[in-house]
Amino acid sequence: MSLPKGHPKITQEKIGVLILNLGTPDDTDYLSMRRYLSEFLSDKRVIDYPKWFWQPLLQGIILTSRPFRSGAAYKSIWNNDKNESPLKTYTRALTDKIQKRFGKKEVIFEWGMRYGNPSTEAGIKSLTEQGCRKILFFSLYPQYSAPTMATAYDKAFDTLKAMNWQPSIRTSAPYHDDDMYIEVLAESITKHLKKTKSNPEVILASFHGVPKRYLMEGDPYHCMCIKTARLVREKLGWDEEKWHTCFQSRFGPEEWLQPYTDKTIEKLAHDGVKRMAIVSPAFALDCLETLEELAIEGRDEFLNNGGEEYTYIPCLNDTKPHIDFLEHRIRHELSGWI
Repeated sequence: MSLPKGHPKITQEKIGVLILNLGTPDDTDYLSMRRYLSEFLSDKRVIDYPKWFWQPLLQGIILTSRPFRSGAAYKSIWNNDKNESPLKTYTRALTDKIQKRFGKKEVIFEWGMRYGNPSTEAGIKSLTEQGCRKILFFSLYPQYSAPTMATAYDKAFDTLKAMNWQPSIRTSAPYHDDDMYIEVLAESITKHLKKTKSNPEVILASFHGVPKRYLMEGDPYHCMCIKTARLVREKLGWDEEKWHTCFQSRFGPEEWLQPYTDKTIEKLAHDGVKRMAIVSPAFALDCLETLEELAIEGRDEFLNNGGEEYTYIPCLNDTKPHIDFLEHRIRHELSGWI
């Protein structure tokens, strides 16, 4: 009897690692952006307002105009050669490089997005079809938060619910205070600052924000961000006057984690700071929030308010030190399996 397409064959068991990231639209046009934003902003982990209140507002007012603005922002950073977002390019490149470290005989790597394509479900199905009976879900978030790491795992578990033969599963932990991660991040900052014309007077560590209410309800994200920032500053040997920690990308009318990145940039420029640099330790890979919001919008805010030299420090991306760290971390998470 032939097995149906997609049925996992009973073969020599392999181990799979699914690299999970936030997501990306398929294109920058209105319909692609609307599909992506609808999925993203309908996630109860991201926007936890009651469905009866939020969905009419989202599907009506917000998704009428926001896809145009978001599409324009994506166009400014789009990888035109591959016709995809930089996040997709970097996630693929990173996964391919880690795969080479392990070889394909023992551990198989795939990658998937919480929102958009390639989907988390497609990644899980690919691994199981290749004979993986043990799978590590590894999310590319240094700090834990319900709207990032938790929802990535939620989506993966939704796929498992529909499977008659589930693989054994592990989920990776946040690595916000991993000694090797802190060292790699500090070295990356030092390397890029050596390329500047002169030393910046101030460094901003900008983390993606969440509503302050989430902190009050028990989400540890804020505490982990503050710890990451402190450990990096101490590793670099800088005093507190030179280092500022802030939060970006707020959305909606309620209060988010403060201080806000855009307001901080504006204030520093008004206070007479002429040279500043900015880094985003909440992002493993460069994406819209770093390449457009920080590298482009942040620069404009600083220069338009009196600043003179603005340096954006890229994320770790698929650099060798980052791959070295991720190999170390994934091997740690796979302890007992390999």
